[in-house]
Amino acid sequence: MGPIARIVAIVAGLAGGTVFSQAPEFAQQYRQRIGGAIDELRVIVEDFNTQAAEHHLDRQQALNAYAQSADDFLRDRGVSMQSTIARYETLLSQQVELGTAAPVAKPFVLLGNADDVVFANTWRDFVPGVPVNFAGLVWGAIGFVGGWVVTALLGLGARRVVRRWQVYRLMS
Repeated sequence: MGPIARIVAIVAGLAGGTVFSQAPEFAQQYRQRIGGAIDELRVIVEDFNTQAAEHHLDRQQALNAYAQSADDFLRDRGVSMQSTIARYETLLSQQVELGTAAPVAKPFVLLGNADDVVFANTWRDFVPGVPVNFAGLVWGAIGFVGGWVVTALLGLGARRVVRRWQVYRLMS
């Protein structure tokens, strides 16, 4: 591999590493958003359940009452409420899956069963865990060069020690 190809490979590796290193942070921000959505949906679902209970109905009986209504508005409202309850239960399930998954697996759990609205809003507002703006890249480059220099100096020092040891053994 020539020097230019080596540089391109290093840059591509750093870029890929930077992008993929954000997957756990994205999953964490998504999980936080799910928590907020669940909190809001819980208020709506519990209010519906409470109102149903006040009329001596369980949730399903109340939904059936909406579905059997002659009024189009009430039937549509019942369908909307059923959708809200289903979304609430799906998000609860997803929250449990994300909470029990290993940290490395959380992005895969998210990709397998993401809520479209929460995913889109998380993507819109995503803030990287590692700053990938200009200042972050500059400091990352400084750290990369600093690490390289330290490694090179340690390697140079180690080679000198080995050479002196070899010379010492030959002379003895």
